[in-house]
Amino acid sequence: MKKFSLSLIIIAILAMLNASALFAQQELKISYTLSMLPSKAGKFHVELFCEGIKGELQDFKMPAISPGYYRVLDFARNVENFNADDGKGNLLTWEKTTANTWRVVTHSTPLVRIRYDVKSELDSVATAFIDEKRAYVSSPAVFMYPDGQINHSLTLTLIVPPQFQKISTGLEPVENKPNTYYASCFDIFYDCPLYLGNQEVISFEVKGIPHFVAMESPGTWDRQQLQINLKKAIEAATELMGDIPYKHYTFIFMGDGKGGLEHGNSTAEFLDVSGKENPGTDKRTLKFLIHEYFHLYNVKSIRPIALGPFDYDGENNTRMLWFSEGGTVYYEYLILNRAGFFTREECLEDFASIIADNENNPAHRTQSVAEASMKAWTQSFFGNKKEVSYYDKGLTLSILLDLRIRHESKNKKSLDDAMRIFYTRFYKEQSRGFTDKEFQQVCEELAGVSLSDFFSYIGSTEELDYGRYLGYAGLSLTSGSTRDKKGKKHFRITPLPNPDSLQQEILSSWLKE
Repeated sequence: MKKFSLSLIIIAILAMLNASALFAQQELKISYTLSMLPSKAGKFHVELFCEGIKGELQDFKMPAISPGYYRVLDFARNVENFNADDGKGNLLTWEKTTANTWRVVTHSTPLVRIRYDVKSELDSVATAFIDEKRAYVSSPAVFMYPDGQINHSLTLTLIVPPQFQKISTGLEPVENKPNTYYASCFDIFYDCPLYLGNQEVISFEVKGIPHFVAMESPGTWDRQQLQINLKKAIEAATELMGDIPYKHYTFIFMGDGKGGLEHGNSTAEFLDVSGKENPGTDKRTLKFLIHEYFHLYNVKSIRPIALGPFDYDGENNTRMLWFSEGGTVYYEYLILNRAGFFTREECLEDFASIIADNENNPAHRTQSVAEASMKAWTQSFFGNKKEVSYYDKGLTLSILLDLRIRHESKNKKSLDDAMRIFYTRFYKEQSRGFTDKEFQQVCEELAGVSLSDFFSYIGSTEELDYGRYLGYAGLSLTSGSTRDKKGKKHFRITPLPNPDSLQQEILSSWLKE
C-alpha cells in the first residue's frame, strides 16, 4: 500500500509539473512588428515583443543560415541599433555574447521589447532587400528568435509603406487583423518569405487548392499558358506523391538576379524573362520552377535527418544532398515527361549531357558525392574541376537506383514507391527525416535484394557501371571517339539492338515516348 501511495504521489507531482510547464508555455506570447523605409539604401525596423519570459537572462539569436541555402550567411552582421526595454521605455542591460547572440538581463520583466534595424542586402533569395519599388523578406535574414523558444508560436504585423499595394507569402493571415500573420513555430516562420510591392498576381486551383503566382516583372509572360503549364506539372507531381500537404501555395517571381529557394508552401525565384519571346511556354523555365516546387516533397518533407529541425547557428551537414538535390533534378524530368512537356528522347539527351558533365569533370576521380554533399556549405553550388557536383552526379545516381529497383522487382516497384514510403513512414507518421541507413533499407525493401554494391558508389570514386544499369532499360551509353575544343567527350544514350521483354517494359513505364 505504501508503494502504491508513493507512486500515486509521484504521478500527481509529475502531472502538476507538466501542467505548470504547459501553462508557462501557453503564457508566453511572441509577436513581431516589421516596418520599413523604402529607399536606395532602405532598412527594415523590427520590434520583437516577448510577454511572459521567465528567468533573469534571455538570449536573442539571429539565424546564421536560411534552410535550403547551403551557406553560413552571418545575418547578424546586418543588425544595427539593437536595444532592449520593458515595453515602457525602461532600458534593459544587454551584451553581445557570440557573433549572433544578444543576451538581455530581463529580471523576469513581464514584457521584453527588442528593437533593431536590418540593412537591406540584395544578394540572393536567402537575404532581404528593399527599395522604392518592392521589399523581399527572407525571414531568417530579418527576425531574431528568443533562444529556447524555437517551437513556440508567434505573430507578425507588417507596417506597409503606402506605395506597396500587395503582400505575397505562404504565412497564414490572422482573421480580422490586417497585415498580420501567424506561424505555429519558428521553423514554419523561417520557411515563409514575404514579398511586398505592386506585383501582378494570377491564381489557379489544383484539386480545389488555391495556387498563386506573384510576378514582379511579368513582361511578355503568356499568363494563360503559364497557368495551364504549371497546373499540369503540379498535377503530375502531386499524383506521383498521392498527397498535397499544403492549404495554399505561392510562387514569388522576382526580376534581375539568380537562383531560387524552396519552401513548404511557397517558392521564391529570381526570374528575368525580359529577353525571352514567350516564357510562358518555355520548357527550361518550367523545369526550373518545378525543381523548386518539388522540393516541398523532396527536402521539406522527404529529407535527411540533418535537414530539419534545423540548427540555425551554422552548418547542417548531410551525406545525402546527392539525392535531396540531384534526385530533385531527376524528378524534374520525370514529372515534366509524365505531364507531356519532355519526350523520352529529350530526357535521354539531357541525361547524357549531365552524365558527360560529371565524366568530363576530373574531380569525379578524387571526390565522392558523399564528400561533396558534406562540403556543400563551403564549396561551389554546382561543382568545378576540383569538386563534384552533387546535382549532376546525384541525378545520375538517381537514374541508376531507379532502374535497379525496377529490374530487381521485375518492374513491380520503382523509386516512386520509395518516395511515397519516405513521405508516409518518416514525414507523415514520425515527423522526422531518415538516416542514411534507413534510406538504403527502404530501397532494398522494394528491390528485394541487397543494394550494397550500388550504395558503395556514394562514398567512393568508383567508376559507375553505366552498361549494367542502363541495360536494365534496354539502353547503353556511348561516347564519341573525339573531343571538342575544350577537350570534353560527348555522350549519347541509345537503345540496345535486341532488348528483352522486361527491358522494354521498364523503358516504357519509366519514360513516356
